[in-house]
Amino acid sequence: MAESAGSVMLARSAMNRAATEGQRPAGRPVRGARRISAALAGLAASTRYELLTFDDPVASAGCAIPGPFLELAGACMRAAAERAGEVRRIVPRHALPRLEGGLPMPGRARLAEAIPFKMIVVDRAVAAVPLDLELLYNGLLLIRDPVVVQALVRAHHACWAAAEELTYIPPPPPASDLPPQLRPVLDALLSGLTDETAATRLGMSARTYSRRVGELMAALGTTSRFRAGAEAARRGWV
Repeated sequence: MAESAGSVMLARSAMNRAATEGQRPAGRPVRGARRISAALAGLAASTRYELLTFDDPVASAGCAIPGPFLELAGACMRAAAERAGEVRRIVPRHALPRLEGGLPMPGRARLAEAIPFKMIVVDRAVAAVPLDLELLYNGLLLIRDPVVVQALVRAHHACWAAAEELTYIPPPPPASDLPPQLRPVLDALLSGLTDETAATRLGMSARTYSRRVGELMAALGTTSRFRAGAEAARRGWV
């Protein structure tokens, strides 16, 4: 634990030292949901072999963060994890209930009593740290300074060594059958039709179609139309 705390202090000291007057900045600040989303997408696209994170999946609970941003950020991290050959994710113990249904990202995960800050490090070449150390939505610092990045990698390695392995728990198997009355609704969603057009083609009122969409989302266990297609494919409904 002492080594872990020392490495975290080293990482913070490196960020402060690199940001002092007269030296190149520790990184480029990125603000605004659109620019932050683009930065996360860029990190995901650039990932080649390793992804290290300090992650608190419940940190955004109770915060006024738009659902589409959370979905996009999660999709970017899953995409990065799928591209990387090595994924090491450290999460705080208070997030365990959120993870009991199965880890949402591929790779390995370990449980720590707490994490020092949220962080993403890609290929030991670039890192992203929230400007407030808590939420990426509030802005992030995109770091390419090799000294700072290596200090962050060292902090992660020290915390990883002290953390507890978190074994993957597969989620319960989904229902195998799509209710027949929802098949036309799923097809309409996947075809990209507007609700008005879909309701007209299916001979339904707008209210009935909206209710059927709600039933489909409930059957898929999601409130996002974006994720509905992926979940339907995972269940073999497409």
